[in-house]
Amino acid sequence: MIKWAGWIITLFGAAHTLGALTVEKAARHAGTWFGGGLWGEDLADMSPAGSAYWLSLASFGIPLALVGLTVLWLDRRGIIPPPFIAWTLGGWTVVIAVVLPLTPWPLLGLACALLSIGARRAGSADPASAAGLPRA
Repeated sequence: MIKWAGWIITLFGAAHTLGALTVEKAARHAGTWFGGGLWGEDLADMSPAGSAYWLSLASFGIPLALVGLTVLWLDRRGIIPPPFIAWTLGGWTVVIAVVLPLTPWPLLGLACALLSIGARRAGSADPASAAGLPRA
């Protein structure tokens, strides 16, 4: 369950970033981004290049993929991910669901449930793992 959660989280973050850069064509603004065109940008009145930047490179996609990779890394080493990862992502997913209900937030909800249940099961099966020690 933990491994599935890690993969879902990783793929969700990667898909968001890559989808924004390709499908939404955010990458066409790269010249503006790296040419200093956003330095004077007003967040209250964003340009197309500014909103493309916040949708792609500055979005939650890259950090979310790193969280997923961290979950996978911990699982490969027999370390149970701490519960706060599932709870924090779960709370954030609820906010996403309320603000933008027609987005793929159910995938993150599934990942949070898998991570929480998997960590609980792994912890009850091996008390040393619940204490943060590697599984034998």
